[in-house]
Amino acid sequence: MRRALLREDHELFRETVRRFLQREVVPHQERWREVGRVDRETWRAAGAAGLLCPWLPTEHGGGGGDFGHSVVVAEELAAIYESGFAMPLHSDIIVPYIASFGDDAQRERWLPGCASGDLVTALAMTEPGTGSDVAAIATRARRDGDDYVIDGSKTFISNGLSCDLCVVAVKTEGSDDPHRSVSLVVVEADRPGFVRGKKLAKMGMASQDTAELFFEQCRVPQANRLGPEGAGFMMLMQKLAQERLVVAIGAQALAEVVLRDTLAYVKERHAFGRPLAKFQNTQFVLASCAAEVEVGRAFLDRLVAEHMAGEVLVKECSMAKLWHSEMAGRVTDACLQLFGGYGYMLEYPVTRAFMDARVQRIYAGTSEIMKIIIARQLGLG
Repeated sequence: MRRALLREDHELFRETVRRFLQREVVPHQERWREVGRVDRETWRAAGAAGLLCPWLPTEHGGGGGDFGHSVVVAEELAAIYESGFAMPLHSDIIVPYIASFGDDAQRERWLPGCASGDLVTALAMTEPGTGSDVAAIATRARRDGDDYVIDGSKTFISNGLSCDLCVVAVKTEGSDDPHRSVSLVVVEADRPGFVRGKKLAKMGMASQDTAELFFEQCRVPQANRLGPEGAGFMMLMQKLAQERLVVAIGAQALAEVVLRDTLAYVKERHAFGRPLAKFQNTQFVLASCAAEVEVGRAFLDRLVAEHMAGEVLVKECSMAKLWHSEMAGRVTDACLQLFGGYGYMLEYPVTRAFMDARVQRIYAGTSEIMKIIIARQLGLG
């Protein structure tokens, strides 16, 4: 089906993104997977090319585009099987907290560096004992004069080893209501007491530096708090819809590229004297995958269009995160099977895609959490 979501300027931007990735990313991917992180120079190069925060107004260093330009970046990263260069996480999940909830001084201080790649961001919500339960976090920010003193630990933090700024969810004083005692504080990574833990060994996303973070009497000015004290939970709930939509966009794009490459493989690979594509089982499997991918694209493009128009779509974004992440898992699993023994070899992109797809059902809220949200939106909770 013909896509109607993206404009001509989006497609022109796609060519820019594609050329950048072929020049600056593809030659380094194998090394990045081995060392477990992306070169900082590549972040700055992406900023110089206008790939970071493309929706950000030009007065803050951005490209003055919209969310459609971010969609293009996510799709083109998937097209080269790059899951570790977390531009969508930085541009479309974390920086929007600063852009939406920061004051003029905070935006002027941080946003230009976010757009240029001089400041890489992380979001520290998850703790070892809380998972998706933000209201139960234990990291504390105690007032001391004009500062906060932060103590606690966070885990599963993407960009944990690379970040310069970290938006940290903390418990602040003033309310016994767990939903009204969460605040968001921006912590610069060079502050004493900001401690990077070990890089976590993961099943997939090998070039993404996921780490533990520790805050040990970390002193931060109260002026680094985003918005009012105690408003952090509501801020997170407001932005999580786009976060889940970003995950759905990546999952859909991953399923599409895996299907594309599997179709090419089964036409070339022979078994028992004929191409795999000539076997009925191959045809049935890929017909089912193609149907899922096509249906997913139609729903997702409509959802993105309404999101870009300013609609608040908590239920639909949760549905997309649930369905597209599960669909990507089904498609990558089915396609990997058609590669036979080669599907188990890490040198094959489909193998890495299979591993990368699994976490889509977990981060940004598990599939089970998505079902709870959807049920409540349906008036069942």
